[in-house]
Amino acid sequence: MKTLVHNIILLALLVALTSGILWARNRAEQQLCTAVSVDIDNADSTLFVTRQGVLDELKKLGFKLQGRPMKQIDAARIERALGQSEYLENVECVKATNGEVVIHATQLVPVMRIFDGDQSYYVNRDGKRMNATASYHADVPVVKGHFTKQFPPTRLLPLIDYVEGDSTLHALVSMYAMRDSNNVYIVPAIYGHIVNLGQVDNIPAKFAKLEAFYNNVMPQKGWLTYDTISVKWDHQVVATRRNKTVKEEVTYDPDEDEPMPDVQTMAVDDNNHSLVNSPTDKKKATETRKVEPKKTEAKKPEAKKVESPKADAKKADTKKVETKKADAKKTDTKKPEATKKATADKNDKKKNKSTT
Repeated sequence: MKTLVHNIILLALLVALTSGILWARNRAEQQLCTAVSVDIDNADSTLFVTRQGVLDELKKLGFKLQGRPMKQIDAARIERALGQSEYLENVECVKATNGEVVIHATQLVPVMRIFDGDQSYYVNRDGKRMNATASYHADVPVVKGHFTKQFPPTRLLPLIDYVEGDSTLHALVSMYAMRDSNNVYIVPAIYGHIVNLGQVDNIPAKFAKLEAFYNNVMPQKGWLTYDTISVKWDHQVVATRRNKTVKEEVTYDPDEDEPMPDVQTMAVDDNNHSLVNSPTDKKKATETRKVEPKKTEAKKPEAKKVESPKADAKKADTKKVETKKADAKKTDTKKPEATKKATADKNDKKKNKSTT
């Protein structure tokens, strides 16, 4: 008897519970949306996504929620639509029993800013892009380069995370540059050179080689001597000289006790010209010779010209003519003197006659 009563009570409770669920579901289907609540999770100090902005986005997408039956509101569809926005990283939508639709949105958190030609955009950890605008600025690492589906910006995240996790490297690196997947550069805050890391791998070892080069080579050679320092190869550092008049590549092995001697810089003459020329430098050497001042050569003794007899005869004739002219001039100068003597003689004769 007790068992029968117990079973009847359990059955009555089950019927009541089922009826309550059906009643609540029926009421929920007939209930209208009374309000839309928007909650924004912002990990950044700068808020560029607002509640009104999310509501405006819903209107643009064609969602009219308030006053609409709750059973006609598709929460999953709202999540997918708002998730397409470049400003939102994650969206969750829940229908409450009190007739309220709650939307929880996470603002996009950029991890780097890309400059690709005339375009500029931010990227989050999932690779989602957000166009950069004047109304919003995030203090994130700057990267210059063109990315593709084969090599997206997220491939640089291991490098960026490593640099950002070290206070010294964070102060050293001012920006990144990507030419291709095999040539990724960092631009140090130290003026004068860039560093080629090669591929984004073996990052700790590459920065260790760079540190050794900074400590052992740069203080001796000067911080403005090289324009590119490459640590992309194993067990060596290759530096390219800024002044290309003397072509040089300095290779430094951190495993060695001393750096390799700078042969081409040491082997120079008094005029600062390299005595070690590679085959590729022949053109530069010839160009350098053209610029050098001409050497003064000793004058060779000129051979005496042998004149022909005809020339001698002509010279003799000219001498005779000149002699005759000179004699004629002399006779001309003697004539006046003879004339004066004759006149004086005539006057003396006249005086003698008169006295007689």
